[in-house]
Amino acid sequence: MSKLKVGDKAPDFSVEDQTGKTRSLNDYKGKKLVLFFYPKANTPGCTKEACNLRDNWKKFEDQNYQLLGVSADSKRKQQNFIDKYDLPFPLLADTENEVIEAYGVWGKKKMMGKEFEGINRTTFIIDEEGKIEDIIEKVNTKEHADQIL
Repeated sequence: MSKLKVGDKAPDFSVEDQTGKTRSLNDYKGKKLVLFFYPKANTPGCTKEACNLRDNWKKFEDQNYQLLGVSADSKRKQQNFIDKYDLPFPLLADTENEVIEAYGVWGKKKMMGKEFEGINRTTFIIDEEGKIEDIIEKVNTKEHADQIL
C-alpha cells in the first residue's frame, strides 16, 4: 500500500502516454488531477473502472478535473484500450514502473488464493498546487466516479 498520505506533495513524474507524448505532474498545475492506477488494460475490472470514468467525463470536466490513468502496459496496449472503449483521457505507459513505484502502488496482491506482486488499484486526487487531496485504496470499479466526486 502507498506510504503517501493526504497532504503530502505528490511525487513528480515524466512518462510517455499512449501516443508517446511525455506527461508530467507539472502539466496539471492549476487543475485537479485524478491519477488512477490500474493493473492491466482490457481486463474486466480495469475496463469497468475506465468506462465508469469515461461515462462521467462531463462531470469531471465541469469540476475542473483532469484524468490520467497509469499501468505498466505498453503504449500500443494503452492506445488499443483507448480505441476499444473510446476513453477521453490519456493513459501513461509506465513500463519501467517509475510512477507506480513513486506512488507506492506496487506490492503483494491475492487472487484466487494465490499471492503475487502487481499494481494495487489505487486513485490519488491531486489538488491544483500538487498536493494529495485524497487517496482511494478500495476502488469500486463500477462506481469509481462517485467515489471521487
